[in-house]
Amino acid sequence: MRRSDVDIAPGSAEESALVTLAAWARGYAYAPYAHTACGAAVVADDTRIFHGSSIENASLGLSLCAERAAISSAVCAGVRRILAVVVVSAADPPALPCGACLQWIAEFGGPSTMIISAAVSGKVRRLHLRDLYKEP
Repeated sequence: MRRSDVDIAPGSAEESALVTLAAWARGYAYAPYAHTACGAAVVADDTRIFHGSSIENASLGLSLCAERAAISSAVCAGVRRILAVVVVSAADPPALPCGACLQWIAEFGGPSTMIISAAVSGKVRRLHLRDLYKEP
């Protein structure tokens, strides 16, 4: 079954499960340079969920953010549309996806794609792609 949209309610069991998965993925981050460990979970339009963790490189510009790692995992499994992205980091307030990640979310999502950013402290920010990214 394919879904065209998703609305994850604040504080819902679904949100909690996605944040927990992203936090778990964060534990596998490789962050020896900038020490910015992040984990992400992506919800595909067929309801499958994929995860990824940030992977830093000595050349920081070649690092892979958790959001793009999770989207890559989804695409490798045949996904072409994502409905939600959840990212967890130590940043407080919760960090938002970088410009490269927003571009990837736009490529495989749409204006209504949910973005949930959570801090390990428990704070959560909920937005949609349209709030952060304007199509060129």
